[in-house]
Amino acid sequence: MPDRNSVETITEERRKEIFLALVEAQDQEMTVAQSRRFIGEKFGVSEGQIRQIELEGIDQQWPPLGEEQDEAQG
Repeated sequence: MPDRNSVETITEERRKEIFLALVEAQDQEMTVAQSRRFIGEKFGVSEGQIRQIELEGIDQQWPPLGEEQDEAQG
């Protein structure tokens, strides 16, 4: 039985969408804690799941992070 705080049940596409929304919320002057709560409520996921998605997105350089590197190299 999967842990309900696990992100394994959320598709990668959905996790990327959540990660992008999290980054955009932080870019709009929200604190990290505020953005985690806001995005968690918006997408119906726990703060633990948000943290896992955040780490995965940073590790994998998901957009918009990877896009910034591509622009700098191009």
